[in-house]
Amino acid sequence: MKRALIIPALAALLLAFAAVAAAQDTGSIKGKVRTQKGKGIPGATITARKDGENVKSVTADKDGDFRLSGLKPGIYNVVFEKEGYAGGVLYDIEVRRKKTNNLGDNLVLTVDQGTLVILEASVFTHNGFSLPGAKIKVEEVMSDGSLKEVAEGYSSRDGDVIFRFPDKETKYRVTATWRGISAFKEVPVGSPAIYRTAITIDISEKDN
Repeated sequence: MKRALIIPALAALLLAFAAVAAAQDTGSIKGKVRTQKGKGIPGATITARKDGENVKSVTADKDGDFRLSGLKPGIYNVVFEKEGYAGGVLYDIEVRRKKTNNLGDNLVLTVDQGTLVILEASVFTHNGFSLPGAKIKVEEVMSDGSLKEVAEGYSSRDGDVIFRFPDKETKYRVTATWRGISAFKEVPVGSPAIYRTAITIDISEKDN
């Protein structure tokens, strides 16, 4: 009986030594997945890929930080993804034995335009010319009819301005103001897409 118990114990011990030895022959990659503004992206998936095969994946923590451990020495591509963002890849990342390759915060994800409501407004004069420098205010029309300001900006030299909002079924009021003269349009939105509106300001009032 004792001998029967010793054999499994020795096998388990040998496996443990083998695991430790294997760990000592591996390296790791760590870093931070963030937005363009530097904010960490929690829940992003980071995958080490070698020769076209996914070797190991981890999920970033609440601050966007991650560590891929137990990687055999070699050259990897690091793929990072998160729903709502365009994916990214860092190529030719080297892993060395018993070393950690710190990628820092070089893993930057940009918002996937396909998940956004993009609102493009063009401002024109009464005679059809583009009107630069007009102040543009965007307000969300709430269910009770009240208005909540959500963005503002100025028309470019071509009279255009672009706003980006999360996917949401709602209505926006876009108001353009130039030298005290205002005009607005209301734009219903329902799904991720580009919505365009044109606003005309009668600047002839300034001539009278």
